[in-house]
Amino acid sequence: MKWFQYNKSNLKGDLFGGITAGIVALPLALAFGVQSGMGAVAGLYGAIGLGIFASVFGGTKTQISGPTGPMTVVSSLVILTAIESTGSLDKGLGLVLAIFILAGALLVIFGLFKLGSYIQYIPYPVVSGFMTGIGVIIIVFQIFPMMGQKSPSSIMGVFTALPTAFAGLNLDALILTCATIAVIYTFPKITKLIPSPLVALLAVSSISSWVGLNVPLIGHIPEGLPEFHLQKLTFSGMDPGLLIKLALTLALLGAIDSLLTSMIADNITKTKHNSNKELIGQGIGNMFAACIGGLPGAGATMRTLVNINSGGRTPLSGVVHGLVLLLILMGLGVYAAQIPLAVLSGILITVGVGIIDYKGIRHIKHVPMSDSVVMILVLVLTVFVDLIQAVAAGMILASVLFMKQMSDVVTRELKISSLSTYRKELPWQDEHIPTEIIDKIYVKHLDGPLFFGFAPAFQDVTKTLPNIRVVIFRMEKVPYVDQTGLYSLEEVIRSLEAKGIAILMTGLQHQPLRMLKRINLIPGLIPEPYHFKSFADCMAWLEEELLDRKIDKMHMFFDELDEANKKHRLIPQYRL
Repeated sequence: MKWFQYNKSNLKGDLFGGITAGIVALPLALAFGVQSGMGAVAGLYGAIGLGIFASVFGGTKTQISGPTGPMTVVSSLVILTAIESTGSLDKGLGLVLAIFILAGALLVIFGLFKLGSYIQYIPYPVVSGFMTGIGVIIIVFQIFPMMGQKSPSSIMGVFTALPTAFAGLNLDALILTCATIAVIYTFPKITKLIPSPLVALLAVSSISSWVGLNVPLIGHIPEGLPEFHLQKLTFSGMDPGLLIKLALTLALLGAIDSLLTSMIADNITKTKHNSNKELIGQGIGNMFAACIGGLPGAGATMRTLVNINSGGRTPLSGVVHGLVLLLILMGLGVYAAQIPLAVLSGILITVGVGIIDYKGIRHIKHVPMSDSVVMILVLVLTVFVDLIQAVAAGMILASVLFMKQMSDVVTRELKISSLSTYRKELPWQDEHIPTEIIDKIYVKHLDGPLFFGFAPAFQDVTKTLPNIRVVIFRMEKVPYVDQTGLYSLEEVIRSLEAKGIAILMTGLQHQPLRMLKRINLIPGLIPEPYHFKSFADCMAWLEEELLDRKIDKMHMFFDELDEANKKHRLIPQYRL
C-alpha cells in the first residue's frame, strides 16, 4: 500500500497541475490518434489509460504520460504492418492491440529485472540522432494532410508522390494548417496561461466551421466509457519474429522516452525518480491502454513540464489529467468530430519541430567527429530504414569508435623507462592546501576519459558535495571528452554555480581543452583565469589572493569569485 499513500498538503497544486496538463494533452492526443491510423479516439483512450495507471504505479511523481510523437511513429508502423498482414484495420485490430500489450509486458519485465538504470548509458549522439529522425518523420508525414489529402504509408512513398499532392492541393486545408502553426508560435507572446495548441485547435476549428471550408474532418468519435477489447486479442496472422521485433521496438522506445522525461523532471523538482519502478508503471499503463483500444505512449516532456509549472508534485496530478480527458470524451465527443484534420496536421508539425535536437545539430562541427558521424548515421537510418536498427547501429559504432580513440590515447601515452628511473607512484600527492582555506575548497579528481559511460556518475557530483565555496576539477588524467561528457560537464557546472559555488580547473589536456573552448564552456562558463596549467599554479594563485587578509573576511573573496564566474567575465585583483 506504500504506492498509494498521499500527502494532502499539495492537493490544490496537484488538482490544478492535472487539469492544466489534461487540457494541454487534448489536442495532442487527438492529433496522435489520427496520425497513427486508428483514429482520434485511440489517442484519447491511450492518454486516459496510460495517464492514470502510469501515474499510480510509476516511479516519477510528477510525470504525465500519454501518446508521444516518437511512440506514435512506431505505433503507425505496427498498424501498417498489421494491415498488410491481415488486409484491413478491422481484421488486424486484435493483432495490433496484442503487440501493444506485449510491449507493455516487456516494459514491466525491464523494470523487474532492473534494466532501467542502463538506459542512461545510451550515448548522447545516438539519442540526438534518433529524436531528430523522429521529428523529421512526423513533419514529413504531415505534408499530405496539410494539403487536404491522405498521406502515403512510407517516407519514400511521400517523396515519390509529391507531384500528386501538389496537383490535388486543397488550398483551404493548407491555410488552416498555416494558421494553426502561426497561432501556436505567436499566442505565447500574448499569454502563457492558456496552452497555445488548445487555442489553435478551438479558434481555427471554429473559424473553419463558421466559414464552411471544404476540408476533411476527424469524423465520428464514440462517446461514453471505453469498451474492453480483450476478446479480439490474437497473435496469429503475423510472423512471430516480426511481431516480437515490433513489440520490442515499442518497449525500448517507451523506456528511453519515459526515462529521459523523468530526468528532466528531476532537474526541475530537485527529486530523484525510480527508473525501474517507472518502467513497471509505464508497462502497466500501456497494457491497460491497449485493452481499451488506446495507443501506447510514454512520459511526455511538455505535458510533464506544464504539470510541474502549474503546481503538480505527486502522482495524483497524473490521475487528474487522465480523468479530465475522460470527462471531455464523455461530454464533448460530438464537437471533436468537427475538428479539421489540417488543424491537427499543424499541431503535429510543431510537435515534430520541437522534437528535433537543435543543440546537437548546432554543435555538429565542434564536437568530436566520431560523435557527429554517429548522430548523422542514426538520423539517416531512423528516417529511411528502421528505428531499432538505427539505435543498434549507433550503439555499436559509438562503442567501436570509443575503443579506437582510447587505444590511440593509450598508445600515445605509453612510455618505456629503465628500471633505475622507476618510482612507485603516489598519485595526487601534490595537493598542499593551506589550512586557512581548506574547509572552503573541494578538489574533484577526474581519472580517465569523460565519456557516455562515465557521465551518469559524474552528474551525481553536485548531490554529494559538502558545504564549500570553490570546486577545483583536476583534469590532468582526462585524455578525452566526448559529446555526452561535454554536456554532463556543462550540467554539473551550472548546478554548482546555482548553489553559489565557483569552479576552477587544472591540467586540461589538449583534446578536452579544445572541446571546452569549441562549445564555449571556456570562457563562457569558466573564464580563462580560472583555468590553470597545474594544481600548483592554482594553489599559488589562491594563496597569493587569500593569505594576506583576515580569515573572517575570506568569505568576501569567495563571494566575489562566484559572482565573477556567474557574469562570465574576467575578474579584477581581489584586494579588500
